[in-house]
Amino acid sequence: MLSRRDTVVFDLDGTLLDTIDDLTRSLNHVLGQHGFPERTMTEVRDFIGNGAARLMELSIPHGLGNPLFALCLSKFRAHYAENTRDTRPYPGIMELLARLSEEGFRLAIVSNKPDAAVKALSRAWFGALIGVAIGESDKVPKKPDPAMVYMALKAMRAEPGCCAYVGDSEVDVQTARNAGISFVGVTWGYRDRETLLRSGADILIDSPGELTGVL
Repeated sequence: MLSRRDTVVFDLDGTLLDTIDDLTRSLNHVLGQHGFPERTMTEVRDFIGNGAARLMELSIPHGLGNPLFALCLSKFRAHYAENTRDTRPYPGIMELLARLSEEGFRLAIVSNKPDAAVKALSRAWFGALIGVAIGESDKVPKKPDPAMVYMALKAMRAEPGCCAYVGDSEVDVQTARNAGISFVGVTWGYRDRETLLRSGADILIDSPGELTGVL
């Protein structure tokens, strides 16, 4: 068990929200426009976690060397921003956030998803429950660099020693390590238990309701 914390920073995709259907649909919409092979949901699940550019790099033939890479990335971001109809919080997430908020926890999201999308999804689903939501932008390096975590902590006037980072991927494990904060891995997201353990996670939870017991 961790020593008691009063601040929780969450990853978004695969941790708070199940976004895989919408991400896959937008990606394949763009790939199909240019005659590129579509990607399965399993492939997309494996590709996400390092931002939209990395997703496109892994999905498009020849990756960064494809002359249409920048165009496809721009189209993907635009299409995805307008198409999140199947995105939903995982079961138990809303109850967890409400409980943490009632108990006085400071809550934030730090994600490698584009910043505009992170803020829009946070507003739409979590409203006042999440105080700070930060995503990928030109202003700050993406995870596993700890800069976004530090930005969130500063905005909440919180200290690293009072914070736990909650995520579902090896990128999240490394982010917490780089930031010098505790990590809690969730097993309902886009990586399996074995991947998280190999990445160095030592606290794993199988349902949102378990989180309060390890903070």
